[in-house]
Amino acid sequence: MSLLTGKNALVFGVANKRSIAWGIAQALHAHGASVGLSYAGPVLERRVRPLGESIGADFIEPCDVTDDAAIAAVAQKAGEHFGQIDILIHSIAHANRDELQGPYYHTSREGFHMALDISAYSLVALAGAFQPILRRGGALVALTYYGSEKVAPNYNVMGVAKAALEASVRYLAYDFGPQGIRVNAISAGPIRTLAAAGVSGFKSLYRHFAEVTPLKQNITIEDVGNTAVFLCSELSSQVTGQVIYVDGGYNILATTEIPQ
Repeated sequence: MSLLTGKNALVFGVANKRSIAWGIAQALHAHGASVGLSYAGPVLERRVRPLGESIGADFIEPCDVTDDAAIAAVAQKAGEHFGQIDILIHSIAHANRDELQGPYYHTSREGFHMALDISAYSLVALAGAFQPILRRGGALVALTYYGSEKVAPNYNVMGVAKAALEASVRYLAYDFGPQGIRVNAISAGPIRTLAAAGVSGFKSLYRHFAEVTPLKQNITIEDVGNTAVFLCSELSSQVTGQVIYVDGGYNILATTEIPQ
């Protein structure tokens, strides 16, 4: 069943075939949406363009989300290309590798600003730039992680940035509600993405995860993509301002210690 036929979707944050953003783009396409992709810069183009072409995307544009002019430019191009946008996916996060190890109190002022700007404020900036061309009944979806609520060793400033992102989702949901546009976030379990590789100790966390999570499985980009389809379709027409967990139930656990 195609749940998104006739919808126009723009996915921000595709880096390679392992990206959560790419899993979402594939799922949206499979359910009938016309999908456009945006990536961080020229270095990623050789990876992203072939992916986009494989799903028939003819809107594949770079965007530096730290630059308001660049955001305005891609919004204008999207308006000229699609007319209106029904779905906007925000799968963008970045922090300096040095900030993702050791004590959180070693976070630099510059590193804090950058992480919050790219990982949280960019959602606000994109929402504002695209507001004039978002169709009533549309959906915005951001990607977050449980390190926003509980301490995840070495996640550090990214946990703070994700907390800001989730708060922004709630405030944007309130702002866009009168337009009939829903804003939600997906909190995914650990997935072996390019971004995750920068978190010290991630490989150990990834191995441990399937042992302790109630469903005893690791999370895939396809799992996240399927949930994104739900949040962007009429099946979730009264769901907004929420964080939906795709983590095999990990977030319900009081302890992650494995019984002996």
